[in-house]
Amino acid sequence: MNHSSQTSRWRALSKIATNLASSSKQFLADEDRYDQFSFEASGILLDLSKQKITREILQELLSLANEKDLANKIEALFSGGNVNITENRPALHTILRNPDGDDERAKQVRSDLQRIESCVTDINTGRWRGYSGKSITQIVHIGIGGSHLGQALVTEALKKKSGNLQIAFVTNMDPEDLESTLLGIDAERTIFIIASKSFSTIETIENATAAKNWFLGRTNDPGATTNHFLAISNNYDAAVAFGIDRKNIFPVADWVGGRYSLWSAMGLIIALGSGFDNFKRLLAGAKSMDDHFRSSPFESNLPVLLALTGIWNSNFLNINNHLILPYAERLKMLPAFLQQLEMESNGKSVDTYGRKLDINTAPLIWGGTGTDSQHSFHQLLLQGTQSFSADLILVGSSKSRFRQEQRNWLLANALAQTRAMLVGHDDEDPHKAMQGGHGTNTLVLEELNAFTLGSLLSLYEHKVFCQGAIWNINPFDQYGIEQGKQLAPSIYKQLTDGSELQWDASTNGLINQFRKGEQNG
Repeated sequence: MNHSSQTSRWRALSKIATNLASSSKQFLADEDRYDQFSFEASGILLDLSKQKITREILQELLSLANEKDLANKIEALFSGGNVNITENRPALHTILRNPDGDDERAKQVRSDLQRIESCVTDINTGRWRGYSGKSITQIVHIGIGGSHLGQALVTEALKKKSGNLQIAFVTNMDPEDLESTLLGIDAERTIFIIASKSFSTIETIENATAAKNWFLGRTNDPGATTNHFLAISNNYDAAVAFGIDRKNIFPVADWVGGRYSLWSAMGLIIALGSGFDNFKRLLAGAKSMDDHFRSSPFESNLPVLLALTGIWNSNFLNINNHLILPYAERLKMLPAFLQQLEMESNGKSVDTYGRKLDINTAPLIWGGTGTDSQHSFHQLLLQGTQSFSADLILVGSSKSRFRQEQRNWLLANALAQTRAMLVGHDDEDPHKAMQGGHGTNTLVLEELNAFTLGSLLSLYEHKVFCQGAIWNINPFDQYGIEQGKQLAPSIYKQLTDGSELQWDASTNGLINQFRKGEQNG
């Protein structure tokens, strides 16, 4: 199979990009442009009209998708093909939001949902009691990466505005993260959820061990942990060895990838924080987008179109920065979530055959909430020298009790940014001039609720899959993060054992510096 850059459509798009006019104002001159480049599905409007594309460019991008056999790759994803080619297994996270089948996977998902509902009911009604007979009012969720980012994002976005359950997340191995959380914790009324698929992630296990020691220091009774520690994992033996009762372990299937796991038992914290009904609506929103993605023609398919415009920017306009700018405070964790989803999935430099790629893959993903970001890094975006593209996420209607004028100012700022980024500003004073030329997508949620949030996250998941398929890379492995993990145990040991150092001079010097600190301490 040829590399992407060797295909006929790839070469045609490269030629178009080379000849593309530099002026951005041409893209807004067409009065029908919004109608031509805006699309809707599953409670989301996707507006591409401020991207530097034409109908010709979009048709060529759609032809590229066909040339790369995207339709069959999408069907393989949903039908259980081994799309995770390096690990020889499927990626079946879509079953988690559509468990209506009769196979064992679907039955397991339905069973897991029943257990989640039962757990949420027991805790929220006070039926679940701690070791001293008191009801549970606090949850501490300990996890990292795919066992944290999506769960924290959704819990924050959908959290109840009333209720007695307080939720805290601990992720960082820096002991101050856990220590500061425990300052406000009542051991008699707290459940600790240890979220680790393998139950071997060092950051999570170290934090969990410290939390357990803190708890036992206040109870002096190892048996008291039974009603205060839960695990979400597929490693039952390790969780039991840690001291968690087997009945308090929620399974995660091997075919559920970490960054796709919020839809599984890993979403227990979401159901606790927002209610089980909201968790079900979250799944329903994701399924709605799944159905749209699987069945809609590419010309109106939101994940496909979002993926193709990203490829146009990254591969043909050489834009390697992509901003995520949610104009909604409840989505403040979306940039961090998408950093993992996109860069851990598609941050690859070889294709599925192990051949070195000669094209860009995933761009750098970063961002922040509007309007805060406008008073932070938008100066660089509007007058700096770096190229970028951006997604601005807006909410069409709000149930906020605050005045409409405030929300309209929020929307006005977002729309002003999209225009300024593309069109720029001419001024005789060069200090005030802005070049423009930066394409953006605007995504509008009808309302920010469980259904539309599920739809939005599914949209981005499928966008990432489509881009991986067109780049001919595997978006479901992440071997790159393993190297540091493999080196860390040896370095950890040498920080205190005084053994001879055989690393590079820089690493040796830093280890010796910390050894001195230990001695002085």
